[in-house]
Amino acid sequence: MQAITPRDCLPEDLDRALLVGRVWRDTPTPGPAIVVVRDGRVHDISARVATMADLLDRDDAAAFAAGAEGEDLGPVETLLANSLAEPRSAPRLLAPCDLQAIKACGVTFAVSLLERVIEEQAAGSPRRAHELRQEIQALIGGDLSQIRPGSPEAMALKAELQAKGAWSQYMEVGIGPDAEVFSKAQPLSSMGLGDRVGLHPASQWNNPEPEIVLAVDPGGTPRGASLGNDVNLRDIEGRSALLLGKAKDNNASCAIGPFIRLFDDHFTLDSVRQARVALRIEGADDGFVLEDASDMREISRDPLELVEQTIGAHHQYPDGLMLFLGTMFSPIEDRDGRGQGFTHHLHDRVTIATPSLGALVNVVDRSDRLPPWTFGVRALLAHLARRQG
Repeated sequence: MQAITPRDCLPEDLDRALLVGRVWRDTPTPGPAIVVVRDGRVHDISARVATMADLLDRDDAAAFAAGAEGEDLGPVETLLANSLAEPRSAPRLLAPCDLQAIKACGVTFAVSLLERVIEEQAAGSPRRAHELRQEIQALIGGDLSQIRPGSPEAMALKAELQAKGAWSQYMEVGIGPDAEVFSKAQPLSSMGLGDRVGLHPASQWNNPEPEIVLAVDPGGTPRGASLGNDVNLRDIEGRSALLLGKAKDNNASCAIGPFIRLFDDHFTLDSVRQARVALRIEGADDGFVLEDASDMREISRDPLELVEQTIGAHHQYPDGLMLFLGTMFSPIEDRDGRGQGFTHHLHDRVTIATPSLGALVNVVDRSDRLPPWTFGVRALLAHLARRQG
């Protein structure tokens, strides 16, 4: 496999990036701590702010993080090396969010829209998907990426496809007025840099989904961004959209990290809009390598529109939320045989990267073989009480 160094996981402009995150410390009180990276060093600011949700709820979140004093935990490269090592050692990175809801947007790129329609028609069979791909593309016609969701042009296409018997629930959320927003994972259940991510043992057709994840405060204001892997089970969701929960939310099926980069003069929502998110999958057992990328300029709905459809007068998130913005990555390259498309093998290494956010690296395993998730909200509250005592 390609060598990955701690520096590879950091933004290319580290000296200007305002990074906040969470680390697991064994001392003085075992548990998570809130950290900020300044001048290449990691500072524990937990004495100033109890949770990441508290930090992101501040109107002056960026200024506060930039100036908050805290215990020096050493160079950020050492923290990243601890997180990437096997076995891992403390202090090591956790997913940078804690109490926030974990939400995700689906079918926000034309390519992924087509693949979701194919999954639905194939009823979870990768071989049938291969046969359907050209048929559906010919039937739909045109470039869906040029159609604004909810526009008169989109509604005209909907009427035409309905007349042909080709309309799909995925087309509804892909070019209709309402975005698909679903619950990806529970608060505190996401994996961080170097953690293993999990596949449900029932799945035989699955893939990573490389995405940018917005950190949104309770008022609906994006405060920063991170990288995420919305691990996806194509066969289970393809059997029925009502199985979305089983396809998306399993032990270790969500990864976010390495840090949240806060928005400031050097990194803004426009930086997210212009980002190109690269993906590299490396097989441990077969030497397989797949590289691809998602260009955020091709997203069909603006990130702010996705935020507004998720949080507002119709729905509140008092602890804030992390919002996956979707991906255009739907791998169709054959891996195990002609016409079978791509699926994960155990121990694949997945690297998701963009220059402004660094890289998120995880190895694939089975959800039922990974350590069970035990550190929930009650455990966090107990930890905070011990730390303050």
